[in-house]
Amino acid sequence: MTSQEKHQNSIVLLMQIAVVAIFIGRGWQHLRFGAPYRAVLWDQAWMSWWVENWLDWEWGAYASSEVVDQNISLFTKSVGWFYLLCALVTATIQWLPKFFRWLLVAGAFGLIVLAGLLLKERFFQLGQFLEYALQCGTPIFLFVLLQRKSITSRLLFFMKVATAVTFVCHGLYAIGYYPRPGNFMEMVLNILPVNEAQAVQFLKWAGILDFVAAVALFFPRSISMMAAIYMFFWGFMTTIARLWAYVDVTFLEETLLRWMPETLVRFPHFIIPMVLFLIMRLPNDRMVSN
Repeated sequence: MTSQEKHQNSIVLLMQIAVVAIFIGRGWQHLRFGAPYRAVLWDQAWMSWWVENWLDWEWGAYASSEVVDQNISLFTKSVGWFYLLCALVTATIQWLPKFFRWLLVAGAFGLIVLAGLLLKERFFQLGQFLEYALQCGTPIFLFVLLQRKSITSRLLFFMKVATAVTFVCHGLYAIGYYPRPGNFMEMVLNILPVNEAQAVQFLKWAGILDFVAAVALFFPRSISMMAAIYMFFWGFMTTIARLWAYVDVTFLEETLLRWMPETLVRFPHFIIPMVLFLIMRLPNDRMVSN
């Protein structure tokens, strides 16, 4: 096996780990905590016309129906099992017929729908939707890589775009352009020996560095490699911060079950920057085809 083949196998493996983590995390959340499908299915402004004209059902009866509620719960759990199936297929993709790869695309579509639901649930802040660029895009990147059997310049570009968009959106929340999530402050205060004012300043600087790294990712190789290194480091730290800040050994099982899926779905935030670095470090872009 040539060094180029070894590098490509390493990249495929890393991307598989990221995709498996996403699907396990989302499946776990669907099965244990649910998902915001009711944010649409019980929204009278969005659904009443369909319910009354297609289902010929009074809105009040629909909204209060236990059968509807049970079917939404069943659908949510079915989607959770589907994500776990996607994780299993991803983990064993090299040994399966090629048509199984399309589950990566189907899983990615489900993640995009979920991102849209979270966008609605959280007041249509565009940054909320776009911050899932890496989570939704990584299964597609793996699918394209498996189909083409090489890193193309277009694939590399879109991986950079998804990484930059994710970090920019996180930065917008960190600096307070959008209302800063309470758990951002909680994680900083739980992990670092700082007060509230210092935590705010820390997050603002972290957001600024996110913007700088996102832009630098499109600079010439020496600069973009440094940006990828920073993104790997910061992506890893913000991923494990969910466990670091919230897991309590006194209530280990309860807190681990709550925060482990939040950690898993963020694996692409550090794995894809690592993949970008591995690609860019090779001389003359030998792994990149047109």
